[in-house]
Amino acid sequence: MDAPPVGIGPDQPEAYFNRELSWLAFAARVLALVEDPELPLLERVKFAGIMGMLHDEFFMKRVSGLKKLVQKGSRRRSLDGRTPEEELAACRDEILRQTATLDLRVLDELRPALEDAGIPLYDHDALDASAREHVRRYFVASVMPILTPLAVDAEHPFPFISNLGLNLAVQLPEPGTARTRFVRVKVPNNRPRFIPLPRAGFVPLEQVIAANLDLVFPSHPPESVHLFRVTRGAEGERDGRADVGLDDDLLEPGRIVRLVADDLKARKFAGVVRLQVEPGMPQALADWLCAQLRVGPQDVFVQRHFLGLSDLLQLDVSDRPDLHLPPHRPVAHPRLAELATASPEAFFDEIRRGDVFLHHPYQSFDSSVLRFLESAAVDPDVLAIKLTIYRTSKDSPIVRALAEAARRGKQVAVLVEITARFDEAPNIAWGQFLENEGVHVAYGVERLKTHVKAALVIREEGGELRRYAHLGTGNYHTGTARLYEDVGVLTCEPEVCDDVARIFNELTGASSTAAYRRLLVAPTFMRDAFVSRMRREAEHARAGRPSGIFAKLNQLQDREVMRELYATSRAGVPIDLVVRGLCCLRPGVPGLSETVRVWSVVGRFLEHSRIYRFENGGDPEYLIGSADWMKRNLENRVETIVPLADPEVRREVEAIIETYRRDNASAWDCRPDGSYVRRRPAAGETRIAVQDALAARARDRRSAGPGIPIPAV
Repeated sequence: MDAPPVGIGPDQPEAYFNRELSWLAFAARVLALVEDPELPLLERVKFAGIMGMLHDEFFMKRVSGLKKLVQKGSRRRSLDGRTPEEELAACRDEILRQTATLDLRVLDELRPALEDAGIPLYDHDALDASAREHVRRYFVASVMPILTPLAVDAEHPFPFISNLGLNLAVQLPEPGTARTRFVRVKVPNNRPRFIPLPRAGFVPLEQVIAANLDLVFPSHPPESVHLFRVTRGAEGERDGRADVGLDDDLLEPGRIVRLVADDLKARKFAGVVRLQVEPGMPQALADWLCAQLRVGPQDVFVQRHFLGLSDLLQLDVSDRPDLHLPPHRPVAHPRLAELATASPEAFFDEIRRGDVFLHHPYQSFDSSVLRFLESAAVDPDVLAIKLTIYRTSKDSPIVRALAEAARRGKQVAVLVEITARFDEAPNIAWGQFLENEGVHVAYGVERLKTHVKAALVIREEGGELRRYAHLGTGNYHTGTARLYEDVGVLTCEPEVCDDVARIFNELTGASSTAAYRRLLVAPTFMRDAFVSRMRREAEHARAGRPSGIFAKLNQLQDREVMRELYATSRAGVPIDLVVRGLCCLRPGVPGLSETVRVWSVVGRFLEHSRIYRFENGGDPEYLIGSADWMKRNLENRVETIVPLADPEVRREVEAIIETYRRDNASAWDCRPDGSYVRRRPAAGETRIAVQDALAARARDRRSAGPGIPIPAV
């Protein structure tokens, strides 16, 4: 980590952490959960799989971008003053450190512990004769027909190696010579990675294939077989809409869909940014693969643990609840609990009684947001529904509800963001499905990603139209709603709903407006709105009035926002920042940020909500929404933040904030040098892990019923 700075100002590189290294510091906090002996065994295995996913994503997104800058000869320096070459080298060192730790934990701790628990992950060489015969029969019946060996010789070029797939480098003897021929065998990804054994345990699929290749090459059994895996960059020649011109053809129906589809094809063939190999691979073979894949030795990573570590998430051991955390079951919001079987009209009646604040996954998404949209779809008084889709589930009940609404003659408009990274293909499919059902579908805003999380329902009541809205921090995805921590609000407050209607007009009608009364909207003026609030807090502090900022967000990187936070801190404003992932602001530096605390929460749920609180001289302002304090959120995306006005909602949010502040078990405090230290309860102190406390609070509120206050923990 960087040495703690002394006497620095906001214009100096030392005032900031490196973006890439800060993101890897988040990965290190996840890695600590792999190492945590207090967690049940299969939870540790799950986090090892998540580490594999995090590293894969980092290479595809961030390393890919850095390598492109290096190839272009860019000397552009990062916030902390590093060149792309220096960033790339520093990232490689940290990834090697994390990978070495993962090797130790997976091989020397998790696998022995799994064996002790009666669910070993065997190597094929360790199987007895009966188990070997079992997996050989499985190979013949379920795997061998799928395999397609591809040789490399004068008539057969080196084959295309797909992203993140497992491959066997097979060396076959050439009869009558001392030479060998390279044959690539792809490990099929539509077969279970870990094959269950008759008695207990699993064996990796790639080892079963390697051990039975004599059946594939009966005349000349392989001399050697070695596993390798390739990671490609997330971008091809184009990057979504970023390079689309301003010509009129953009408005041609279907063109943006075709452009994104072309980008997906380009991504498939994007350059290789990492070659993973197992330790036993001969250096000559590794060098030859590097030449074929056009990578250098610095792009080769030798790993002792499973290549494709993310496949540990597929390990099916659901019959061992003793090795998992107790299952989490969301509870219905106390005001919505009795509406599951009520008429659609009753749901809207409840919203008119006052805003409904939602906290997922502690409170049920299905009985709140999904119920809101399903009620709107079948309510005869609802005339129109509008929704943004950034990511959604594979078999989405929300999309089905929208289709049902269109079939019933309602006006349905959906903004589908088809450049949502890694969700482009399913979003295109959903968009086309909805179009076929009669839904009006728009595919985003030119040059901007649509990251807004908003739904709008227009209902006729007593001869007049009333709007109802949902605004939140999470995607309309019933699957991740059980795994991601998010907040949202159901409201029919006229000014808020009017602003939401304006947002949809801008998204679907290509209009632009600055006439928002309540919402903070990016890229129009959101950054300015946040900066003005920070300056207001500084004025309160200088005048001796109560001041303070609390921000819970996923990432913090925008330089203008950080400079303003430094200025606000120098004015004496206490600032608490709960930042899940990367944070480029350096806290606790005398003369720069000594009133700033930064901490991160890592637990069983992915922290995903954005909550902002400004003390405002003793009249606190609370806001939630879709945007982090990232340059991309504030400049390159359509985002919304909504102030919360309902007194009961504000009390709920205050209780949530206080619970985050009291966490002494799952929070990690950032030090001025960039290191993170996990909080531990002091002797005799009650353990408070915020996610456990919030789950308990949701259960208590559900049991108590509506209108009964429940303390923070």
